Amino acid sequence: MLYRIKLKNADDFVLLDDQVFENLSNDPYLKEIQFLDNLRRHSSGCAVFQKTWKRANNAGYKTETIYLHKIIAERFLKDQKMGTNNLVGAKNGNKLDCRLENLAYRSRSVASRKRKTSSVAGYTGVYRENNRYRAVISINRKSVHIGMFGTPEEAAIAYNKKSRELYGENGKINIIKPKSKKELEANNKQ
Repeated sequence: MLYRIKLKNADDFVLLDDQVFENLSNDPYLKEIQFLDNLRRHSSGCAVFQKTWKRANNAGYKTETIYLHKIIAERFLKDQKMGTNNLVGAKNGNKLDCRLENLAYRSRSVASRKRKTSSVAGYTGVYRENNRYRAVISINRKSVHIGMFGTPEEAAIAYNKKSRELYGENGKINIIKPKSKKELEANNKQ
């Protein structure tokens, strides 16, 4: 069975397996702080519980932060945590999909490759140079030229091919955006 938990600050839902839901629901501390009822969408896109508590003797405040994907991995996937694989990520890229089959420990380099792009062209490894698009990929911390292309989509496809070749399933794959009607009409006029 699959559980959908509504987030407090967004119209989104977190997805949980039944065994995870039961475990979190029956944990005495998590029940006391109403963990599942107070999940919010963090600025990073994942689900988080965050609460500020007043310390005893008026000694200020303490903020408690519990990331949902991390607590699930610590409880159910600890056998996967080894060596440099110590960060938890979503295999399908959806940080709110916290089903066990979607969570995995990965290394910092894999997590970096999976991160959303900040490229102006809209694709990882694709940069505009004059009227063309350069595709580059990082290999052992060095930027390697893949080629020059007429469109950002062509460059992104070349990047994807090289990423699969080098990194397999741990490589970043750009999702190629379908062209709008306006873009298609402009291309047909050329």
